[in-house]
Amino acid sequence: MWRQTRKAGTSSVNIRILVVDDFAPWRLFVSSMILREEPEWHIVSEVEDGLEAVNKAKELMPDVILLDIGLDKLNGIEAARQIREIAPDLKLLFLSAFDSMEVVEEALDTGASGYVVKLDAASELIAAVKAVLQGRQFVSSRIRKRISARAANEVLASRSAQAPETEFAGCHEVQFYSDDEVFLESMTQFIGAALKFGNAAIVIATKPHREKLLEGLKAQGVDVDALIQQGAYLPLDAADSLSTFMINDWPDEDRFLESFSKLIESTSKAAKAEHPRVAICGERVALLWAEGKKEAAIRLEQLCNDLAQTRKVDILCAYPSSLHIQEDQPSFEAICREHSAVHAR
Repeated sequence: MWRQTRKAGTSSVNIRILVVDDFAPWRLFVSSMILREEPEWHIVSEVEDGLEAVNKAKELMPDVILLDIGLDKLNGIEAARQIREIAPDLKLLFLSAFDSMEVVEEALDTGASGYVVKLDAASELIAAVKAVLQGRQFVSSRIRKRISARAANEVLASRSAQAPETEFAGCHEVQFYSDDEVFLESMTQFIGAALKFGNAAIVIATKPHREKLLEGLKAQGVDVDALIQQGAYLPLDAADSLSTFMINDWPDEDRFLESFSKLIESTSKAAKAEHPRVAICGERVALLWAEGKKEAAIRLEQLCNDLAQTRKVDILCAYPSSLHIQEDQPSFEAICREHSAVHAR
């Protein structure tokens, strides 16, 4: 198929973009943001799995492909390799929740032009697309900050750099769940995995959910009673937890950080892992949302995001589908921007 090639540095009018991600709301978020910021660009297609991405790349020959890694049928890295074989001149830009150097390097080894962490999409994606179109490479700022300047240059130049040992920041993910079964399954897996590896866990939920989660963890063979006694597993009431840092219906940053720093420190000391992390899951944001305090909920997400970047914690937030957040596009986008990964079931 004939395709006109644009020279580096030429006009960005009529740029054609293929968006590849397995989560439909995220694809909508990305496409909406691109068209809002660059209305003359075109989203030629949105696809949800790696195999379809390869087929669409061959069929449409877009200027840029935005490619997730955790895809069905064919993961993003393997899809990138196949796309490069079909059309080596296509610009591939990974847009993924993964931010470890190992994953970034493997992704760039495919010949991709750049890598943007999803958490930075709102602030960096447009600049990244423009950079790769001009023949430059782009790596998210949070990746660059975690390695030395020398290593960063090596990653961009040779894609074979070995990053110095660094204590990576944690994840901050969100789960939109259709019913309690999905909620409990997600939380049980998240907390159970942490505890089985000797890490600590803090659960901030309603009483019914705390009780069901306790049952689920025990069914997995986790000795929750012993962990509670040791202080490595801390169940808290969501409403009570909110009251410790909310002032006039707004989360107070100092109180939030103070209370959580103490909780993280105490549970970490009780954990058995050599370098323990703390898994935190909760539904406080959902309580605020249900009360109509949307801005307060988004502010709390921002504080949790800051926490995930400065403490050895991994956070999973949860919203029930009954709140219809996905129907409120600006609010949904605001929530997505504060998370490294978005899940819905």
